[in-house]
Amino acid sequence: MPPGLTLLFCEGLFILSPAMNEMNTGLPLSPVTLELISSAYRVLVLALAVLAQLYLFVRFREAVRSSRLSRRAASRVVGAAGLAIVTLFSLSGFILARPMAWLDPPPALQAALFYLPSLWSVGSLTCALILLTLRVAGEAGRRAGRLWRNATGRKPADPVDTGRRRFVKAGVGTLAAAPFVLTGYGAAYAGRAYTVEERSLPFGLPLRVVQLTDIHAGLTMTRREMRRYADEVIALEPDLFVLTGDYVTNTSAFLPDCLEEMARVRARYGTFAVLGNHDHWYVRPSELTALFRQSGIPLLRNDSRLIATARGPFAVAGIDDLNAGRPDLQAALRGLTPAVPTILLSHRPEIFPDAAARGVALTLAGHYHGGQIKLTLPSREISVAHLRTPYPEGLYRIGESRLYVSRGIGTSLTPVRLNARPEITLLNLV
Repeated sequence: MPPGLTLLFCEGLFILSPAMNEMNTGLPLSPVTLELISSAYRVLVLALAVLAQLYLFVRFREAVRSSRLSRRAASRVVGAAGLAIVTLFSLSGFILARPMAWLDPPPALQAALFYLPSLWSVGSLTCALILLTLRVAGEAGRRAGRLWRNATGRKPADPVDTGRRRFVKAGVGTLAAAPFVLTGYGAAYAGRAYTVEERSLPFGLPLRVVQLTDIHAGLTMTRREMRRYADEVIALEPDLFVLTGDYVTNTSAFLPDCLEEMARVRARYGTFAVLGNHDHWYVRPSELTALFRQSGIPLLRNDSRLIATARGPFAVAGIDDLNAGRPDLQAALRGLTPAVPTILLSHRPEIFPDAAARGVALTLAGHYHGGQIKLTLPSREISVAHLRTPYPEGLYRIGESRLYVSRGIGTSLTPVRLNARPEITLLNLV
């Protein structure tokens, strides 16, 4: 199914269904229940995707037939549009359903075969929603006008001004095209224009920590891109480098390149990593263990390391993914006391209340990409992530414990980021 539809609708079902909320927070559900829920929302999302494509085709055909083109030319234009819609929709579904291990695609083919179908899936859905909303609103307005005229006995309005009608059509066309412009911008610029988010936090020891999360190595996060991020981390000269999961998108083929690039970072106190849900979904456990061992990056799965410094010791603990893994916070913190400043690595941030209750000074997480596609209003920010969790991005505090949730650097389901720039996190701990 098209990735953009999955992002905007399929994930939206998580906030509407209590069962999906259980899945999101890691509460236990039977395998049969999980499979039924998964099948149900996939069917619903696929149906919405198909309906959006059909609606756009019908509206385009209406517009062409009402134009001044000859019947033969109009038929050709409509046929070409139908072929384009089917091709883009099919490619988008194919990319998601059948992971492609093309490690370093040429930029031109990357744009044509991967970006364009993915952008169509987001833009076409939003465009269809806009056109449908405008049509429903227009029809409702016309009916209300007729009822008002009948009730007041007023005569119908003068014949429609053709100039005004053309102006309205141009406005509708602009609104309909806006989603494609925005998604193109979100992929071409906003998805790559990363920022270094620097924060100073109390910890008990001076420490310079750099975090990367949600790399999502794949067709739109190639080795070239990962090398650029690794070079930036090296330039920041961290004392500690941490990775908080989701190294892959939907195939393990890109994981060796990802780990090789991240292993180039040589922090004073080392690099540590935990796993995310995508890593569990798409990489075999034995392969994960072997690749991390080969890279020399310690993988913390409900485990910790005590690190000595000239100012005293601190600990780095890591917990398995709260949903797809087998998380055990007690095991991750075994042998540690609140007297030893501890950094807990968790792909998902929902562990934070439990970590704070156990005296963990700092929890680092990711998973939500800062919403990836986010709308900022005067009073609040809105995205699927902001509706699903109390910890979508940024800094949070419970007592003396703090949580920082990074927006990450990669994308999932669609290569688009809007109002949620990729992030390299730099924490100056004191």
